[in-house]
Amino acid sequence: MTEDPILESVITCPGCGHSRLETMPTDSCQWFYKCVNCGETLRPKAGDCCVFCSYGSVPCPPIQLQGKPGGSCCGDSQEKG
Repeated sequence: MTEDPILESVITCPGCGHSRLETMPTDSCQWFYKCVNCGETLRPKAGDCCVFCSYGSVPCPPIQLQGKPGGSCCGDSQEKG
């Protein structure tokens, strides 16, 4: 039995500390997030697949379904240096 993934996460900007409840995409990773408070563009930390896994209160739905925090749900195409 697989539980449905949680679709909302509170994302917190590491720059200014502003938090905001956001709805996560269910079929892809979100590699960028612009803080509505300070304008900083967040990118995933090394080893994380998306900004929700790095800065959210809940990991992204694909990772929740895999049950592997810190894993990759979207391949390595985000690595651009």
